[in-house]
Parts: sequence; C-alpha cells; structure tokens
Amino acid sequence: MNFELLTLSTMQVSLERTGGFTGISKKISVDTNTLPLQVAKELSELLEAADFFQLPEQIISDNSQCDRFQYRLTVEDHGQQHSVITSEAALTNALKTLIEYLTQVTQSS
Repeated sequence: MNFELLTLSTMQVSLERTGGFTGISKKISVDTNTLPLQVAKELSELLEAADFFQLPEQIISDNSQCDRFQYRLTVEDHGQQHSVITSEAALTNALKTLIEYLTQVTQSS
C-alpha cells in the first residue's frame, strides 16, 4: 500500500498568462490526480514554499512595464480556492519557480 498517495490531496491548478509582446493568452490546467505521484508531490511542495494560500489576490509591481506577462494562478484544494494575479515584474522567486514548473509539467504531458 502506498501511504504517500493516501496523504497527498487532489488539487486543481490553473494558470492563465496574458500580455507579452504578442498579447496571446495561454491557459493551462492540471488535476494532480492525473499527474505522476512525484510530480504531484513536487507541485504541492512548490505551492507550500510560495505560501500560496496566504498571498494577496493581487501582487503589483512598482515598476510596471508594457509587454510583460500577467499571470492568474488559481488553486483549489480541500474545498478552498484562491487566485493570485500578478505581473511578471512582481513575481517572487517562489512564484516564478512554481509557474515555470507548472508550465514544464503541462508541456511534457
């Protein structure tokens, strides 16, 4: 029996990227139930490292720049849902790592 699987919750994670030079919108969604266990665990750890559910709904940079990406990241976990909207210029290191990982995971699956 895999006890690690029993303790890992199912999450719905979605990311929408807008803006940039071309202004093309890109949306990705992940159900952690469909991911390999190790990938789901790493995604959960990155969300925890970013303290995602404690982040404000909007993270704004003092240095706004046109042609930069805007991100909307939404996570549903245990009936709790939280969304964060942030600009590329305002990304924390933890959020940047999380977004890069999420993008990589969805491109490889």
